[in-house]
Amino acid sequence: MTASDYAIQTTLSVFLIIGVYQFYFWCQRNPLTQPRELKLRLDDWVPYRPQWVWIYSFLYYPAILYANLMVASSRQFVHLALSYLVLLGLQMAFFLSFPVMTPESWRRRRENPTWSERFLAFVHTFDARSNSFPSMHTSVATLTALHLYPSLGPWVAGFPVLIGLSCLFTKQHYVVDVPAGAALGWFAHYLFRLVE
Repeated sequence: MTASDYAIQTTLSVFLIIGVYQFYFWCQRNPLTQPRELKLRLDDWVPYRPQWVWIYSFLYYPAILYANLMVASSRQFVHLALSYLVLLGLQMAFFLSFPVMTPESWRRRRENPTWSERFLAFVHTFDARSNSFPSMHTSVATLTALHLYPSLGPWVAGFPVLIGLSCLFTKQHYVVDVPAGAALGWFAHYLFRLVE
């Protein structure tokens, strides 16, 4: 593939990411039932570490876009993009039929916020407490890691682990959301492998 092919695919990927978020926000506004909370005692043991917002926000997208560089053909890119769209459909089914939101208390602002807390508050301005289960950040990170595994090997597992931890330490998700997201990402990859 040529450099222009990769540039076109990366541009398409950016538009797909932006487009996907429109469905994400639509689900936040249109749940089919009343959102619930899934807080467990284990969630109280997870410390609040707002500095993890930088991993939550800035490791996530470059890694997804990096998957474009591993694509060897236009056909492979189409299948890759389709796997993310299948995952989106699965996520939307959960967000609409089993809406979960994090506690309001997890979003209380401190009197003298750090830069990390200010940025996390900015994230909160457009990312509501809902669409919590399963963690979309973790599911997409898992799917991305599975796509990158053949070229990068087991080291790529660190990506969904870091994203999962960032979901917990920023209090964007419950503990139960993270393994559920990883399982959903694995399932989307399994479906992808069936048609590859």
